[in-house]
Amino acid sequence: MSVAKTTAKLSKQDNSYWASNIRFLRNRHRLSQDELAQKLGITRSKLASHENGQTVNPPIEDLLRVSSFFKISIDNLIRTQLSRMSETKLRELESGNDAYIMGTQLRVLATTIDAENRDQIEFVPQKAQAGYLAGYNDPEFISSLPVFHLPHLPSDRKFRMFPTSGDSMYPVPENAFVIGNFVDDWKGLKPRTPGIVITKNDGIVFKLITIQLENQRTLLLESLNTRYKPYTVPLEDVLEIWSFVNYLSDQIPEAEMTLAEISRHIVAIRETLSAISPKK
Repeated sequence: MSVAKTTAKLSKQDNSYWASNIRFLRNRHRLSQDELAQKLGITRSKLASHENGQTVNPPIEDLLRVSSFFKISIDNLIRTQLSRMSETKLRELESGNDAYIMGTQLRVLATTIDAENRDQIEFVPQKAQAGYLAGYNDPEFISSLPVFHLPHLPSDRKFRMFPTSGDSMYPVPENAFVIGNFVDDWKGLKPRTPGIVITKNDGIVFKLITIQLENQRTLLLESLNTRYKPYTVPLEDVLEIWSFVNYLSDQIPEAEMTLAEISRHIVAIRETLSAISPKK
């Protein structure tokens, strides 16, 4: 049985400043608990529980409400002590300039679980890719995707499978199915990490990913096949990143030719050219 759920992908080691940050932001905006609770659409007692630290695992709905109202990413609301930041930096966060650098837009992930509460691997078939761009964070859409399990993959990480097309990532065969691991912090990506990138304008692509933060604020996307030129996409256009884990294919990869085989081919080509060359 597939059950859709929405989860905030935060590690167990994350320090939570959730309570103190809500209290700090409320005071910074000169709001009483009654006023903020009304604006958030929750009760004053519920807001007080958040501010007092009595709510250990905030519901995703409350995370989204507070993040949307204060224009601060969920990641920063939980992991950053906002009261120690300068006014300039706070304004930068509120303007959204920091959200895509940390990949915080990826923090809230719709996923599916089985009857034993285990994450499943969703498969995004070709016909569902257009819908995925709009429904990637919609639990109802995600629950409609085919699911499966691979027992050798770690249970504490999130995986999803996407079909590929073309030969831009050769020697990965055309029409392979790539399994990716959900990336919730882009800063952790090493240069030229292979993976699936979900973008607003280019759709779903399988490339080598390099994050370019200084000045450019872009992702550099490269192909393994050198016939394809690298290109960049703005970070604000990126919806999700899934780092490459493995792939499934019904094609057997072509064997690399040895030096002896290459030499034989060259000799054969020369003989053919010699045979067809006009005699003097």
